[in-house]
Amino acid sequence: MNNAVTPSEFWLRIGSPRRAVVVVAHPDDESFGLGAVLSGLVDDGTSVSVVCLTHGEASTLDATSDLGSRREGELRAAAAELGIDSVALFDYADGYLAEVDRSALCVLVDSQLGGADLVVTFDSCGVTGHPDHQAASAVARSVAVLRGLAVLEWGVGPEVAEALRAELGACFVPLSEDAGAVVIEIEVDRQRQFAAIACHRSQATDNPVLARRLALQGSVERVRWRTAQGAVTPG
Repeated sequence: MNNAVTPSEFWLRIGSPRRAVVVVAHPDDESFGLGAVLSGLVDDGTSVSVVCLTHGEASTLDATSDLGSRREGELRAAAAELGIDSVALFDYADGYLAEVDRSALCVLVDSQLGGADLVVTFDSCGVTGHPDHQAASAVARSVAVLRGLAVLEWGVGPEVAEALRAELGACFVPLSEDAGAVVIEIEVDRQRQFAAIACHRSQATDNPVLARRLALQGSVERVRWRTAQGAVTPG
């Protein structure tokens, strides 16, 4: 992680996108995972919108009958802390995204793109192997390929994944090189990410995996950058 590039070097490298659409499965994904990257995009002048596919109602943390509604409020508060321009929250069943028709999800996400020139999501393994994360990431990449957009995928490095598995039994999968993409480690400022995390009170309280991951990452995030390719004609 000593070879991490500065934010200015990174944004220059990816071309300082004008508008980014973030595709995630659950409220808090935008903060717990992507928070530092998204606030960095905002600082660089990128307009950021979040598309969240579930209300996260199946979480076992602070589980109550109104958890989905509470998590919606947490998401919107966290988005404001990160400087996100808009949030589109949908009501697919938490824990069952992988069972939803993939083409229907692609149509939904495509309808939210507007004038985006960048799609941001978790890596293809879903970082922790969570089926919802994997489904959301697969849809994001499919739509980006269809529209000829660049993709920024977030994940963790091998050392972080190994430590989390060894210490806490957490099933993290390291983000690695992939065909047509490049892995970059970037220096980040977590100030606004921490403020956004605090908004997710139902999920951030008594969450040792989150706390340990952030400690292990320090001031560095690991991302995989896929440059834009020619749009594919549907049909």
